Amino acid sequence: MLLTFARAPLKLTALLTTLDTRKSRWNASAEKLIQNLENFRVSCEKLIDAFPLDAIDRNFVRIVKNCIFSRSTPTPLRGPVRLAAVSQDAVEQILDLDMNVTHSEDFLSFVSGSKLPRGSEPLAHRYGGHQFGYWAGQLGDGRAHFLGQYSNRKGEVWELQLKGSGKTPYSRSGDGRAVIRSSVREFLCSEAMHFLGVPTSRAASLVVSEEPVLRDQFYDGRVKTEKGAVVLRLAKSWFRFGSLEILAQSGEIDLLRKLVDFVIVEHFPLIDAEDPDKYLVFYSVVVNQTAHLIAQWMSLGFAHGVCNTDNFSLLSITIDYGPFGFMEEYDPDFVPNTSDDEGRYKIGAQAGVGLFNLEKLLQAVSHMLTREQQILAGKALKAFSDIYQARIHQLFTAKLGLQGEMEEDGHVIAFLLKVMEETKSDFTMTFRQLSEVTVQQLHNRDFAESWALQDLSSHPRFSDWLDLYLRRLSRQPTDTDVKRRQRMRSVNPRYVLRNWMAESAIKKAEMSDFSEVAVLHHVLSSPFLTQGSAEEAGYAARPPSWSKKLKSPTDSWWRRRHSTGT
Repeated sequence: MLLTFARAPLKLTALLTTLDTRKSRWNASAEKLIQNLENFRVSCEKLIDAFPLDAIDRNFVRIVKNCIFSRSTPTPLRGPVRLAAVSQDAVEQILDLDMNVTHSEDFLSFVSGSKLPRGSEPLAHRYGGHQFGYWAGQLGDGRAHFLGQYSNRKGEVWELQLKGSGKTPYSRSGDGRAVIRSSVREFLCSEAMHFLGVPTSRAASLVVSEEPVLRDQFYDGRVKTEKGAVVLRLAKSWFRFGSLEILAQSGEIDLLRKLVDFVIVEHFPLIDAEDPDKYLVFYSVVVNQTAHLIAQWMSLGFAHGVCNTDNFSLLSITIDYGPFGFMEEYDPDFVPNTSDDEGRYKIGAQAGVGLFNLEKLLQAVSHMLTREQQILAGKALKAFSDIYQARIHQLFTAKLGLQGEMEEDGHVIAFLLKVMEETKSDFTMTFRQLSEVTVQQLHNRDFAESWALQDLSSHPRFSDWLDLYLRRLSRQPTDTDVKRRQRMRSVNPRYVLRNWMAESAIKKAEMSDFSEVAVLHHVLSSPFLTQGSAEEAGYAARPPSWSKKLKSPTDSWWRRRHSTGT
């Protein structure tokens, strides 16, 4: 049996779930937010009790064996430290903290790594991964520290992690630091993705300092001094494909089994922990959820940039925002990463890379499967492409406001994308402006206020596509044009974090001006709503000409590690 779930009586389970949900909602509204960090507590006990820790309790770079975590304490940033940005939603809705707390010295010490929250026993996670198609060996948290788990008033458990907080046993040749430009991008994009409805890690805060950090930004030998920064990241789990790969590659199969058992119990409650097929079910669910995640990326024009197995979450959330990018001109060959010379992780290759990564995950999981289960897992993997294509079709029909299933829908979508590609039409705004114009305007080709549609309409076959689209809409007799536009606007954002917007905010941030970071954070928290401040800033206007030269440089050392195989 390919998929097996818990066999509890469904009606009773549903009733209890409903009651628990109502209770938690009542408690959430009844309880006050935490007013003082003295009353904020995290716990590391569950992870420390579940797994053996690194036998060496010293913080130096080394090959680590027979453990999941190493003890490692954050290294506080040097020099004056400043709280540059805070996500009110993450602070209040995840961490239960009153925003007044964020103005305190204790909060600044907490999110900069100089003072641990109560209950914290900081750890660095050991994992490996395939990078650019090759096994890279041991990787791990080279500049991140797990602080602990927090159980909030909604009954959710979140893992707190500082990024840029200093060296760990997994730092390789790195300095354990992050810089302002990469940290601003991660803070803004992880929050933007959340409000776009994409499963993602969150960012609660951004701290910057005057500590000098050396970076060869474009790997051209021109090293420059940048300012250090730390982001407080939040996720339900930071376990990734590479968490399992390193154990399988090292022959630590008992520990591999223990880790997967833990992940299933903690994060896959619908899987029966006593089911002999549980590992098969677990793998099948990860295949399904990974396909859905990548389809969501594609529907928004998002390219992750570094889709290595160590950057793919077992919970199928978007993690590790490095050289990502939102595609502007529609181009399946769009590459957001200056270091991806071969275009391995171009946007049009993301589904194929997801399949490759799932193949590597299966190699790790196969150590726990019977021969029959391995065959069934292989079938689950083969289903990835069909799952992905079905989800892509569903997402793009929604983006075009199509209801029901009609035979020509796939052609309507493919035809539009081809016209977009050949006219270099803006991906985000083409769909958004189709959401904003009336059917009558489409009939009349009235695109005076729609610059992206003007570009699209320059194609010699635009009329053919438009006639096809209008005929398809006319076959939705119970639909109204107002409802169509409302539906489309709810799934087609007006604002995404374009590279030029991030670059503008970063340039100011590097001069200690975080005003544009704040504006972008506010705008991207409501990406589907037209906002006056965003319109004044040009966030929905035609991108400036200089933005075409922008790509996202990495703030890491993985390119050298890939090229040397270390």
